Amino acid sequence: MPASLGADVPEALHICSPEIDSAPPPPPVFPSVDIDHIDVNSKCTITDNHLYRPGDSTIGGIFSLTHPHYKEHSFKKTPYKRYYSYFDLEQKNYQHVLAFIFAIHEINKNPGILSNITLGIHIHDNVFDSGCTSKAALDLLFTKQVNVLQFDRNKDVLSVIEGLTVKNSIQMATILNIYKISQFSYGSHKPTFSDKAHHPSLYWMAPSKTAMHKGIFQLLLYFRWTWIGLIASDDDDGEDFTQILSFLLEQNNICVAFVHRVTEMSLTDHKILTELNSALLSPEVNVIAVSGNSQSLFALEYLLDVYEFRMRHHIGKVWITTAQWDFTNTMREDSFCTATFQGALSFAGHKNVMKGFQDFLQTLELDEALLYFICIFWREAFQCCFPPENINKCKMCKGNEKLDSLSKFMFEMEMNTQSYNIYNAIYAIAHALDAVYMSRPKTMADKGQFKYMNVQPWQLHFFLKNINFNNSAMEEVSFVNGELSAAYDITNWVTFPNKSFLRVQVGSMSAAQEFTINQDAIVWNSKFNQTLPCSKCVEACPLGHSRIVRQGEPHCCYDCYPCPEDTISNQLDAVHCIKCPEDQYANKNKDWCIPKVITFLSYQEPLGIVLVSLAISLAIVTVLVIQIFLKNWNTPIVKANNHNLTCILLISIVLCYLSSLLFIGKPDKMTCLLRQMAFGVLFSVAITCMLAKTITVFLAFMAIQPGNKMRKWLGTKMAYSIVLSFSFIQLGICITWLSTSPPFPDVDMNSQAGLIIMECNEGSITMFYCVVGYVAFLAIISFTLAFSARNLPDAFNETKFITFSMLVFCSVWISFLAAYLSTKGKNTVAVEVFAILASNTGILACIFLPKCYIILLKPDLNSKHLVIDKRNYSI
Repeated sequence: MPASLGADVPEALHICSPEIDSAPPPPPVFPSVDIDHIDVNSKCTITDNHLYRPGDSTIGGIFSLTHPHYKEHSFKKTPYKRYYSYFDLEQKNYQHVLAFIFAIHEINKNPGILSNITLGIHIHDNVFDSGCTSKAALDLLFTKQVNVLQFDRNKDVLSVIEGLTVKNSIQMATILNIYKISQFSYGSHKPTFSDKAHHPSLYWMAPSKTAMHKGIFQLLLYFRWTWIGLIASDDDDGEDFTQILSFLLEQNNICVAFVHRVTEMSLTDHKILTELNSALLSPEVNVIAVSGNSQSLFALEYLLDVYEFRMRHHIGKVWITTAQWDFTNTMREDSFCTATFQGALSFAGHKNVMKGFQDFLQTLELDEALLYFICIFWREAFQCCFPPENINKCKMCKGNEKLDSLSKFMFEMEMNTQSYNIYNAIYAIAHALDAVYMSRPKTMADKGQFKYMNVQPWQLHFFLKNINFNNSAMEEVSFVNGELSAAYDITNWVTFPNKSFLRVQVGSMSAAQEFTINQDAIVWNSKFNQTLPCSKCVEACPLGHSRIVRQGEPHCCYDCYPCPEDTISNQLDAVHCIKCPEDQYANKNKDWCIPKVITFLSYQEPLGIVLVSLAISLAIVTVLVIQIFLKNWNTPIVKANNHNLTCILLISIVLCYLSSLLFIGKPDKMTCLLRQMAFGVLFSVAITCMLAKTITVFLAFMAIQPGNKMRKWLGTKMAYSIVLSFSFIQLGICITWLSTSPPFPDVDMNSQAGLIIMECNEGSITMFYCVVGYVAFLAIISFTLAFSARNLPDAFNETKFITFSMLVFCSVWISFLAAYLSTKGKNTVAVEVFAILASNTGILACIFLPKCYIILLKPDLNSKHLVIDKRNYSI
């Protein structure tokens, strides 16, 4: 776990004393020294530890390198100073110092920028303490203290680079803003403090956290992780992380299973450890997003170490970490959680490979000042001692030890994200300073007087706000209104059994918030057998189902229900079922819409063929009956009951048979207009013919009574008047129908699943019922009169046959109504056609079959003598 120094550091040493020294130590001189003879007895400490190298202009740096742990006061006496018992080293943070020096070294050697100008450095260690941060800032700005309220400012410091925490950045900004000294924060970025009106001198080198939050959200959305945990440091950064991310996730149907806030002191809080322990063991939560730094998340690292190395328990999770947490920073190589962190995904500011940096580290020459500043790290990294330490217990430090011999847990040769930000910040300052010099009169440049120019810190801001340059990695670095246009890299941690690791870039979140990810390049935790991990409260709903949220539970915890009729869900875990388009229908599994089949009563299908054959056959039979009657036109049985009406009746029956053909085939505008009209008018003519025959029988019987005046009503004119008048009423109804709301071709997409039924829309259903009702009205009158006249004396009294025909007619159409309402689609049309054929056939058979029988088989009964005898007998 953390590298700690205890026995080697005297207990009496203290840091950040509240007493203000009379003057800071003078800048050291940097001659070439023999490392073997450096006296570090009073130098290798963390009290007022700073590194100074003079130059024409100085860039300050405040870094977090050592983390002391203080002894608690007994409160029995007034504490004089703060004492520590041991401290941890943030070993990898020493790369920040070397990256700082590397950038200054490059600029001072480069004749293309700041020619004849040398940049100096002044670096402090703030030991992760806010008080020391303020003290370090004052030490950078002031050279001596005259009295408590009067200082002489060090005018060489033009800019300051600092910070792993937002808290330290804001704390320093309150001091540096007074003197308009540009401040570059390389570790973290808080959007709420980007307002230039309140912090005009503060520049953020890290990408905006807003982009990171959206990147995490996009990552969860891409992999369909909807049940996640959040672990954050118990500070302002952690509060922002949990609040902003929770809001984003809630707006997009991603649930937070738990939120835990941890601090450095969480190891001593049994309740926090218990809750954190149960969260880590949750089987449903496979994805945990973490925000914090190595110090604040020490309790989490401790628990993970306990499970993997002491309990031999494999906690397989997908860790999504922010740029601030490098979990290798406080872990020893021999206890690195190889299985736990395998497959972790990290969001870190974009960086590029700096090849020259590795060469710089491999050829690094330590002078006295630099060795004094990093001696604690050097001693811990190479396990060596400086004189006059006890040389019997360890080897002596030579100063020429190679950094590339250290493991990645101790020091990485490749420039990390924070070091890359520091490097770019120094170059931004250099380019801005160069622009200030170039804006001065050319005569000064010709005389080489740049170093004597009195450049003020505030003069850099004009150029820094919109500066643009390419660094040595040929990557563009640009500021827009003081904001760095930067992206996030998404890296995948690949660990190996030998405790080594790799960071592999698998995606990015650009400054324009464009998210990209290469799923195939990701190595997942071994627990998931290299398959995409699932992190959900419940199993995903299968195709054909939708989610129903459980009562009183988060919306990510739900049950699955099959989709209703005519709806589908063609994706897993569908929120809602989708209704199929009108011309499609859902398949059996409710996961796909199938195009509906267009259907109508066709001439080609068996049912259509049967009905057409019946209609034509019966029409031919009727034509044969007409032919028989024409051949026997003058016989008594034909002439009886007005043979002209009989002929009209037979013609209307033929036409009724043929009108049924209008109902078969694909409906179009003409057939829709004609089918119901032809049916109504032709049936009205047929029934009025029978009605006229019945009325004629009544009048004939009454006319033979002595003194009855009905004889004048007898004759063909009376019969024709009845037929024409009643038929014209039906014709008038049909004309009204056509002129107001006529029938038209239509499609029915809902009556039968999977079918689009082509049909004729009746237009006005009221007019349709008027036509049908009028036919029914005529049929009822005809039946009533025929039934009343069935026993009147006449040799060939047709009223009996009309009674039977109307009885059959009414029975057929009453049955038709029940069948019509219970069928759908083309079967409805078939029922109507069958009713037309059946009722028409009933009229033909009941009235004309007996006559044809007599004409063809009993011609002896078809005689005038028999008619007279029959009438006399009846009378």
